[in-house]
Amino acid sequence: MPPTLASLVHHSALKLTVRAGEDRLDVPVRWAHVSELADPVPYMEGGELLLITALKLDAEDPQAMRKYVKRLVGAGVVGLGFAVGVNYDEIPKALVDAAEREGLPLLEVPRRTPFLAISKAVSAAIAADQYRAVTAGFAAQRELTRQALNAGPEGLLTALAAQVDGWAALYDASGAVVATAPEWAGRRAARLTAEVERLRERPAPASSVVGGPDNEDRVELHSLGTGRRPRAALAVGTASALGTAERYAVHSAIALLTLTTERSRSLHAAEQRVGAAVLRMLLAGQPDHARAVAGDLYGRLLDAPFRMIVADAGGELLAGLVEAVESAAARAGEAVLVVPEGERLVVLAADGGAAVTACVEYAAAREAARAAREQAAADADDLVVGLSAPSGPIAAAAAYKQAEQALSVARRRGRILVEHDQLASGSVLPLLADDAVKAFADGLLRPLYEHDATGRGDLVASLRAWLSRHGQWDAAAADLGVHRHTLRYRMRRVEEILGRSLDDPDVRMELWLALKATSAE
Repeated sequence: MPPTLASLVHHSALKLTVRAGEDRLDVPVRWAHVSELADPVPYMEGGELLLITALKLDAEDPQAMRKYVKRLVGAGVVGLGFAVGVNYDEIPKALVDAAEREGLPLLEVPRRTPFLAISKAVSAAIAADQYRAVTAGFAAQRELTRQALNAGPEGLLTALAAQVDGWAALYDASGAVVATAPEWAGRRAARLTAEVERLRERPAPASSVVGGPDNEDRVELHSLGTGRRPRAALAVGTASALGTAERYAVHSAIALLTLTTERSRSLHAAEQRVGAAVLRMLLAGQPDHARAVAGDLYGRLLDAPFRMIVADAGGELLAGLVEAVESAAARAGEAVLVVPEGERLVVLAADGGAAVTACVEYAAAREAARAAREQAAADADDLVVGLSAPSGPIAAAAAYKQAEQALSVARRRGRILVEHDQLASGSVLPLLADDAVKAFADGLLRPLYEHDATGRGDLVASLRAWLSRHGQWDAAAADLGVHRHTLRYRMRRVEEILGRSLDDPDVRMELWLALKATSAE
């Protein structure tokens, strides 16, 4: 504890006597300052015990003393020491009354007690308090380090909560709560995720102080990590502002958790290199070798149906997808294989697991954000994701191809995410919207449109009706309202103009798709 007026009064060597403000002696004293100026306020910082002999004051003037004391209180002076036996044999009543009125503690300093002795006592008490804080801080640092080594982040949080007499929480890269201490703090920590997300948008190191949920406590938030985007965050909740020893403990926890985070990043990079090797073996049709290399790291993932995810995007969007997928897998206790390839990302995740769900939700959030901007299609660097059907190690190459096909369709359709299952259960007609298909259709049918433009027949409509009736002359002629011989003549003209035989099923297929492509415009 820092020195207080009460501790100075109880200091046996100083012999101080309280003349006013007895109920305010518990206030801390930041320093003891001597000044005989009539107005020392410009030289005060607040928290001082001011020592005077009233050399330049009319201490017997009630009005002057009221103004003098009021200025001192306004400047934050916490106490006034008046030396008797120098200019006054006792403290004038005018000064005592003014101090009582303003609630300023007034201490009588006997002649045999020099002001220097009081200054030394304050300085020694401040130094002792700082030493205790530093010693306690080092002790806290040792305990936090021991817990971090023996019990991991959870043990560290428990020790930190005890040191600050409050609670602590650790958040992962996605802003989700990883651990809390004590356990009852979980709900409080969860309600601060929005504040944590705002903190993570700032370059590390960053910190902020917020009121606790429902004003329950005071919470400090600190980012963890050395990169431009923080990898995690620490929350510390207390009933009041942290003291020096508690501040040492928090800073130690930040350093230890940052070291843990950076070490985890190095291990994560090594895991990604192993994952890349496993992926290459799977795509090369070597599932047994892939299992041997994966070992316990990805072994469970290769023993059950998985989904292959292929994503293209700018760096920030891919990083966000990686965080979402890995954090979801970690919380669910799932294995996930993530392989960055420049501006492309390949992910193997358990079918129906949290990682796949997180990927779909992340893509949906991007779709919603784009819709809010009223943007019709994705930007060139926007996120595009293809998701394969459920597969296994033996068919990994096929799953990768499915994911690439879904990615290609998503890009053509201006979508964020397309699942391969959707393609198989849907229609081929939306694929005809591709510009290359439209160009082919226009070129193939142009001679027929040019013929019809002369008014010499309606070959395009006749061809469409005949193909839709699978070459049945009577049914197609009835649809057109013409005689079947007229329709036969028109189909011969189609063959002559195009130079193709309608008896060829490939020709009929190409013409039908061309008609569909042009009618879709």
